[in-house]
Amino acid sequence: MIEVSIQEGKIVFEVKESDQLWSLQSRLEIPIAHIQSAYEDAHPAMGWFQGFKVVGTDIPNIFKAGTFYQDGGLVFWDVSQPELTIVVNLIHERYEKLVIEVANPKVTVALINDAVSGARA
Repeated sequence: MIEVSIQEGKIVFEVKESDQLWSLQSRLEIPIAHIQSAYEDAHPAMGWFQGFKVVGTDIPNIFKAGTFYQDGGLVFWDVSQPELTIVVNLIHERYEKLVIEVANPKVTVALINDAVSGARA
């Protein structure tokens, strides 16, 4: 699970508990200007042959955490409960997107998209 907060022009994605071990990340800080959008995705592609694992853990249809090469770019994953998944599209970053599990997808998507809209205004 990931906790999301806004700090000094960045959105901070804090990897919690044992997910740090599986994903080999503890924290991602992304400038708001590098975030295009966020949306809910209760059915992320977690099955067999859904990209190549670069580093992390992948148990098809159960758990996916770490860095994966998908659709021509790097994607950061941390999902074990698909119904709590959001996707964050990025530009000018190492990752093309983040596919992450959060406690409240609707609230988190609104937080991210509001921050992005506010930064562009």
